[in-house]
Amino acid sequence: MPNKDDSVTEALAAANSALTTPPECADEIFLEGPRSRFAEFFTLLRVMRDFLRGFRTLHFVGPCVTVFGSARIHPENPHYQLAMKMGAAIARLGFTVMTGGGPGIMEAANRGAKDVGGRSVGCTIELPSEQPANAYLDRCVRLHYFFVRKALLVKYSYAFVVMPGGAGTLDELFEALTLIQTAKIKNFPIVIMGTDYWKELIDFMEKMAQRAMIAPSDLSLIYATDSVEEAIAHIQTKTIEPFGLKRVAHARRYFPWLGERGLSR
Repeated sequence: MPNKDDSVTEALAAANSALTTPPECADEIFLEGPRSRFAEFFTLLRVMRDFLRGFRTLHFVGPCVTVFGSARIHPENPHYQLAMKMGAAIARLGFTVMTGGGPGIMEAANRGAKDVGGRSVGCTIELPSEQPANAYLDRCVRLHYFFVRKALLVKYSYAFVVMPGGAGTLDELFEALTLIQTAKIKNFPIVIMGTDYWKELIDFMEKMAQRAMIAPSDLSLIYATDSVEEAIAHIQTKTIEPFGLKRVAHARRYFPWLGERGLSR
C-alpha cells in the first residue's frame, strides 16, 4: 500500500507534467478526464494565463468585426478575393478586423484591412501541425486552448462574417449564433458570405425552423449575401446605429507596465 509521501510525490510529478506539456497538446490534456488535484490546479493557471495574455494584448484594439473562414483557401480562390474585399470594407467602416490569425480566409481579411490602412489583429492557436500567423497583423496573441481563442474572438466583436470553411468555421458560426440566440451576448449581426457554398446549411436551418427545433425568428439572426456592399450596409445598420458607435479623436490611454499595448490607426 502506498504511503502518504508516495501520494504527494505522484501528485507533484503530475503537476510538473501539466506545466511542461507541449502547448499544442494543452486541449488534449485538459479534456482527457480527471487528473490529480495538483495537475488540475496548474492546468487552471495555464488557462488563466491564456486569458490574461489575450486580455492584455487585445484590450485596446477597438470595436472589431471577426471574420471566420478556412485556413486552406489559396490566394487564387475567388473566396480569398472576396474576403480581402470584405476586410477592406470593414476597415473603411472604422472597425478593426479580427481573425484567427492564420492563413487562407483569415489572411485575406487581415490583408484587405492592411491594404487600406486599417487595423488588423489575430488570435492564433498552437496546433500539432504548425499554423503560422499571417503577415498582416498589427497585434497577435498565440493561445493554447481553443475555447479561450473562441471566447476572445467573440468578446471584442460587434459583428461576425462567416466565409467558406470547415469544421472549425462551423463551430465558430454556431458558437456565435447560440450566444446571440440565448441572449448571452447582444444581438450582433452574423453575415454569411459564399452563399453557393453554404446553400445546404441555410436550407437545413430553414428545415430546423419548420420542425420547430429553432424559432422562425432565429433565421433572422443570419444574413446571407455575396455582396460586400450589402454586407457592410447590414453591419452598419445593426451595429453602428443601435450601439452608438462613433470614431474617436484620441486613443485610450494604456499602461505598458500592465502588459498593455496601444493600437494606432
